[in-house]
Amino acid sequence: MVIFKYALNQDNIELQASNWSGLEQMFINGKRVSRKLNFGQHSQHDMTLHDGKAATLLLLLEPNTDQLVCHIYKQNNLVASLTQPKKEPYPHRQLAQQAILSIGLILVFFLTMA
Repeated sequence: MVIFKYALNQDNIELQASNWSGLEQMFINGKRVSRKLNFGQHSQHDMTLHDGKAATLLLLLEPNTDQLVCHIYKQNNLVASLTQPKKEPYPHRQLAQQAILSIGLILVFFLTMA
């Protein structure tokens, strides 16, 4: 789960993005205002702030750096650009997958020999 937080005037904005389930949720002052599933390279969340002005959050996956970037726009003007590296939620996942695959291959070998 990657979380971007930003205080914009009177509003506290939070964008949560799960790199496992693809679920993205956006909160303003603790209240969810947007929710969507996304498995693509980018997504957009539009909202209305406390002062009645429009704001947009763009979430992008940079292909060269493998980092998630969140651009925050208020009335089509870039206010902030937040970057957070894309992290593997289970750092030993690849090792576990290889171990399971190896055990499976060994079982198949022994079953075919019997």
